[in-house]
This record gives sequence, structure tokens and C-alpha cells, in this order.
Amino acid sequence: MRGVFLLFLTFTLSFAESFITKEEYAAGLYHNPRGVGCHLCHGEAGEGKLIARYRDKGEGKIFAGKAINKLPFRDFYLKLNSRILGMPRYYLTDTEIQTLYYYLHREEFKHAASQPAKTQ
Repeated sequence: MRGVFLLFLTFTLSFAESFITKEEYAAGLYHNPRGVGCHLCHGEAGEGKLIARYRDKGEGKIFAGKAINKLPFRDFYLKLNSRILGMPRYYLTDTEIQTLYYYLHREEFKHAASQPAKTQ
């Protein structure tokens, strides 16, 4: 399933004509999808990020954006379409979600695309 998705996404993004590259579009979407960039809470590479330390009833607590760069696509997609405490709803299209996933995994996609096709 993942292989089919990777092939589809690579094919789709590689043949799209645009005035910006797929990498530029993906970076722009990650940094400003709807006013609040993903990088502000999840880090530049999706590795997670500390947002705040605070005290609640005398107990020290932290509020942090979780790592999203290791999620399988299905989990990534489901989380973006779920209501999660502290995370804004972006109402992204399926294509935008695929593009954000590509941004976080672009080196993996490039590596996979450069590999020769396996014969059976």
C-alpha cells in the first residue's frame, strides 16, 4: 500500500507544471498552511518542539508539539483530520496533506525515485 502511494505521489508531483517547484510549494505550505506554520510547533523537520513550560497547581508541566516526521502516511492523514487539543484545524485538502507529508519525507521520496525499478 505504501509503495503504491509513494509511486503515485512521486509520479503526480514530478509531472505537475508550475511556476514554483514541488519543494518550494511543500516548504511554503509547511511554513504557512493557514496562518500558523507547522514548524512553529513541530520543528523545522517535524521532529517535535517544546512550546512552553508552565506550572499547574504547583506541578511543572510542558506543552510541546509532537514529532510528526516518523508517522506513517495513514496516521499523519488521520491526525490532520482529527480534533487534537492545542492544534489548530486547518481544513486541508487531500492534496495539501500529501504535499505536507512529502515535505517531511522528501529525501526518502528522492531516494526511492532514484532507485532502479525491480524486475520480477
